[in-house]
Amino acid sequence: MTETATRLNDVDIAAVGQLVEAIQADDSKAQTTWAAHVQWNGAFASEARVRNFSPIGSDEPAALGGGDTAPNPVEQLLGALGNCLAVGYAANATVAGIELKDLRIDLKGDLDLRVFLGLAEGHAGFSSITANVTIDSDAPREKLDELHAKVQASSPVGHTLGSAVPVDIVLR
Repeated sequence: MTETATRLNDVDIAAVGQLVEAIQADDSKAQTTWAAHVQWNGAFASEARVRNFSPIGSDEPAALGGGDTAPNPVEQLLGALGNCLAVGYAANATVAGIELKDLRIDLKGDLDLRVFLGLAEGHAGFSSITANVTIDSDAPREKLDELHAKVQASSPVGHTLGSAVPVDIVLR
């Protein structure tokens, strides 16, 4: 009798399979909406509340006039991209039967503060973001290259950052 693996990369294989089957059976299950509520706490500090998790603090570094009590929003954006990529690598590696021994993603972004500070006009966001991915796995390099391409092609945060998306900021 053969034993069927139920987990790979600490991912529940059956749960992922059930999600895929549910979406294949009903396309409407693929459409999701995510939400956050942000409360300003004075100065440059605020906190985001997402679902039932502890608040996620945000502040600016002292060099930018903040209290340096938490990562700033652009650091959190880099972290969100890295976390999204990590999910993508874990999910896609698991589906492909690739065991990950270790995964590290180092991110950095270049930003010119002049537009944010009102000293110039132009693009206020990152001019570039680089994510360096290191995977420790016994899988052949060709399989890791395929995994990498799949993750790049399917990262929701990566696609959001890499494409112009409508952002509607409404004052109520």
